[in-house]
Amino acid sequence: MIQNLEAEVLATEQVGAGVYLLHLYAPDVAGSAQPGQFVHIRCSETTDPLLRRPLSIHDLGKEGELIFLYQVKGRGTAWLARQEPGSKIDILGPLGRGFTLPASKINIRIALVAGGLGVVPLLFLARRARARGYEVDFFYGAQNGERLFQAAALRALDINLHIATDDGSAGWSGPVTKLWEQYLQAGDYDRAYACGPRAELKEFARLAGEAAIPAEVSLEERMACGLGACRGCVTALRDTPGNRYYENVCTGGPVFDAATVDWED
Repeated sequence: MIQNLEAEVLATEQVGAGVYLLHLYAPDVAGSAQPGQFVHIRCSETTDPLLRRPLSIHDLGKEGELIFLYQVKGRGTAWLARQEPGSKIDILGPLGRGFTLPASKINIRIALVAGGLGVVPLLFLARRARARGYEVDFFYGAQNGERLFQAAALRALDINLHIATDDGSAGWSGPVTKLWEQYLQAGDYDRAYACGPRAELKEFARLAGEAAIPAEVSLEERMACGLGACRGCVTALRDTPGNRYYENVCTGGPVFDAATVDWED
C-alpha cells in the first residue's frame, strides 16, 4: 500500500565523493517495500524544487528503517544531503514494480549484475534472496576501487561476490558484463538481474537471452509524478510479435523483463 508520510532522518553518511547513505525511519513503508521499488522524496521544505526525487530502496535496516544510497546531482539531492538526524522528510511510497524472485525455494541460483550505482536496488534483492536460501553470484563493477561503495555490505551477506573495475584497481580489469560472461559459460542460473548504465544493461540482456536465462533489469528515467499520470518517464518495449509500445517506468517498472525492452530506442 502506498503511503504519504513524514519520515524521520536517522543518519546521513557520506561514503564517497558526492555519494551518501540516508537512513530514514518509516515503518509503514519499510514493512511493505519490495526489492526494486522506489520512494518519491520531496527534497525541500517548500515547493522549490517543485518535483520530488525518486530514490530506489537500497536496503532495510533495523525495524522500520529504510536505507538509500544516492549521488548528489542537483539542488534537491544537495538539500537531502544536508538533513541531520531528527529532521522530517515528506516521502511517498513504496512505488513501482519490483523484482520477481523464483517461486521455488530449493536449489535456486541467481546472478546479480551491478554497474556503478546500479548496486542500489540489488543489495536489497541480494539480502531477500539469501533469506530464501538462494545461492547468489553478485557481479559488481565500477570505474575504480574507490567507487565500490558497498562491497563490505555485500560480503556480509555470505554471497559469491565478483568484482570488476574499469581501471583494474580492484578485482577483474574490464566491464562487469565481460566478467559475468566468463561465468555464464560454465554457470547454470535460474534467473538473472541487473541495474546500471543502459549500455551495460543492453549487453546484459543480450548475454542472458543467448543463454536462455530469464532476466530482469531496473531502468532509470526522469520522473515527475511517480504515479503514472504525467507520462514523463516512458520507455519503449516490444511485445511478442515485435511491435513497439510504451510503458511508464514509474508504474510499469522500474523493473522490466530484459527481453521486452527495446534497446535500440
